[in-house]
Amino acid sequence: SRGRGRRSINEINMVPFIDVMLVLLIIFMVTAPLIAPSMIELPSMGRAAKAPDVVIQIIIGKDEALTLKSQEQTTPVTLKDLVKSVKAAQVAAAKPANPPIPPIPPIPPKSDKAAPAGSAVAATSGNTAVVISADKSAKYESVVKVMDVLQRAGIQRVGLSVQLVNTPN
Repeated sequence: SRGRGRRSINEINMVPFIDVMLVLLIIFMVTAPLIAPSMIELPSMGRAAKAPDVVIQIIIGKDEALTLKSQEQTTPVTLKDLVKSVKAAQVAAAKPANPPIPPIPPIPPKSDKAAPAGSAVAATSGNTAVVISADKSAKYESVVKVMDVLQRAGIQRVGLSVQLVNTPN
């Protein structure tokens, strides 16, 4: 009789485990409707920026060669000369075909403060956007370098060109 009492129980009692799981299930069912889902504020069409008047395209080829395309003119360019070429294309795009003769502006008083870099170009460029079109096999690093050079030069509107995939309905 003494040996029977010391025998170990070799089965697991599942009742406490089921009780705990049911309590947790009830807690989650009660609190789930109270949690507000996070709302994302998406831009509407009314708040979208005005479409650019002129688009300057920078094409990055398979061999990472840069080409600048502006007003149907395509010119090869290096990364060092990219900012000069983009700003020159902005100025050329901002000039009308037959410009009227402007009145002579008054001479502004001299100031110790220097004008910010690119302010003359920004004033004359109007609504110009720069679009980067990279080949699918071009390195991601070369695209980032081009974007970094343009950002450091103070060019505000830079975008990436993509091709839409035709999906069957």
